[in-house]
Amino acid sequence: MQLVPPETETLPNSVEEDDGISPSHGHAAVRQVGLVLVAPPGARIPVDFQDVQCEPMWHEELMGRMQRFRGSVYLQDGAIGPRQLSRDGHHRVGIDANSWHLLALDGSGSICGCVRYYSHESDACFQELWVRHAALANSEVWGGPFRKAVEAELQRARRRNVSYVEVGGWAISSERRCTIEAARTALATYSLARVLGGCIGITTATVRHSSSSLLRRIGGSSLRTEAGELPPYYDPQYACDMEVLRFDSESPAPKYFTLVDRLRADILDVPVICRTRPPWFYAPYQNLRPAVRLSTGLYAVQSA
Repeated sequence: MQLVPPETETLPNSVEEDDGISPSHGHAAVRQVGLVLVAPPGARIPVDFQDVQCEPMWHEELMGRMQRFRGSVYLQDGAIGPRQLSRDGHHRVGIDANSWHLLALDGSGSICGCVRYYSHESDACFQELWVRHAALANSEVWGGPFRKAVEAELQRARRRNVSYVEVGGWAISSERRCTIEAARTALATYSLARVLGGCIGITTATVRHSSSSLLRRIGGSSLRTEAGELPPYYDPQYACDMEVLRFDSESPAPKYFTLVDRLRADILDVPVICRTRPPWFYAPYQNLRPAVRLSTGLYAVQSA
């Protein structure tokens, strides 16, 4: 067994270092090894992915580690309380099980970032969306306009014949916030969307730590209503100000358009860990390239 060198990078180092996005510094900012994708059960996995592994135990382990990492970040931020975690520290939400999860690993193999990608069919309605639980949806003033704005986005997805996607579960380790690595992880979500067939999407993002600002800089924008843009709102569940942002996988910020294309090519090489075997998955496919293994310490290793 051979460890992948910590200096190995799967993502290009060309994210702009302006607009408040800074390079990482110091020992805590060891370059990340790369990304891992955790696929939902029964997902239609494009054959373009080059490293698909059907490993139910690894799938369960990665999901658990992701939920513990996310829980620890949210708890440290004061976004949730201890009662919102399981006894063993997991932050579980119902939408997790049927979502894609994009995990960023640092040079030691530990999770340093995660994001959830939940894809709906184009005929989905507002009541099927997780965002219906957002505090804004229950606002006497903005609840109606919010629903109309989301329904207009659903119609747009139907006309384009693409999925409607909810992105959430954002968490990044404190030393990597507002860094190039954080921006790359967010931009990789656009690239993943393109690999999966394109989408129009929605996300709720905290104003805390400039998270929503970063997402705006890479291409997110406010939902629009007849009365104008939907404003930021206070979410008592997470005890912070939030914004609802929309995005289109085909329309990242112009300055990042080329990078999203490059990341799309790179993301096809990341390990995709499945719980169930894709219909097209067959034995000879597994021998096309060495399998990437994840040890209990989340070190990325290869079969020598």
